[in-house]
Amino acid sequence: QVQLVESGGGLVQAGGSLRLSCAASGRTFSSYAMAWFRQTPGKEREFVATISKSGGATYYADSVKGRFTISRDNAKNTVYLQMNSLKPEDTAVYYCAAGFVAPSYNHWGQGTQVTVSS
Repeated sequence: QVQLVESGGGLVQAGGSLRLSCAASGRTFSSYAMAWFRQTPGKEREFVATISKSGGATYYADSVKGRFTISRDNAKNTVYLQMNSLKPEDTAVYYCAAGFVAPSYNHWGQGTQVTVSS
């Protein structure tokens, strides 16, 4: 079992940057593929990015490719999402997710709000 806690959300102007963090409990963090998703009211949860257990492979949604970077530090049990060149359409609640095999994520954090003003 792993518990996930996101942080780093907030209000930023368009064109700005934020870095989200997701801290995981337990000693098996490196056994999980990790991902970030986002959701806005009335819409389904949307995939943003994923990273392999070792951090050697990453994959992004087309909408964020070239602007967002996912990374992980297995020694710190933490996964990050660096978000640059933010747009108002990036406004959402961002969720961290973990799973033994991507794209089956069965552990979720509580979410952190990101608001991008125009």
